[in-house]
Amino acid sequence: MMILYLHGFRSSPQSAKAQKLAQAMHDRGLGSNWLCPQLPASPAQAMALVHGLIENARKQGLQPGRDLTVIGSSLGGYYAAHLAQRWDCRAVLLNPVIHAARDLATQVGEHTQFHSEEPFVFLPEYVDELAGLAVDRPSRPERYFLLAATGDEVLDWREMVQWYAGCASRIICGSDHGISDFDRWLPEVMAFALHAPHKP
Repeated sequence: MMILYLHGFRSSPQSAKAQKLAQAMHDRGLGSNWLCPQLPASPAQAMALVHGLIENARKQGLQPGRDLTVIGSSLGGYYAAHLAQRWDCRAVLLNPVIHAARDLATQVGEHTQFHSEEPFVFLPEYVDELAGLAVDRPSRPERYFLLAATGDEVLDWREMVQWYAGCASRIICGSDHGISDFDRWLPEVMAFALHAPHKP
């Protein structure tokens, strides 16, 4: 089995949620089943990288429909939805972007990452690449788990809930876009990702 984590815009594998999930996998003796790549700014390049990782795992016996869970935060949630449709795998969406081309069109220009001073440029053509990754609402809602915070200051949580209607979900009253209280919800996320029953 494999858990693949996709970080959000301007984020990295050093994000708090990525680090907490990596530690949770390590604590379960599953560190070798965890992947969290640094994603390029180009959505097309990001997806090429991730598809390559999944293909390599397939060659080693991974069956995505049975063995793969993609966890995505914010823009990573948009990517995770695309991958879940492509590979028919499970997906956990953490305050996911729903309409990425619309929302990221305002971000064209130069940025720095949250966890380094390394600059990068989000080009206008990347908006078109995002549009090309759009998928329909989940056709197999049982394979998705949504974690949405009503206190998200960046994205509209109601849009997330509407898009993922019928899927397993946890609507957090309050919190924020980064889900700063993620420790509280980590056991539930891990239970879904690992196909294990959750014990509150």
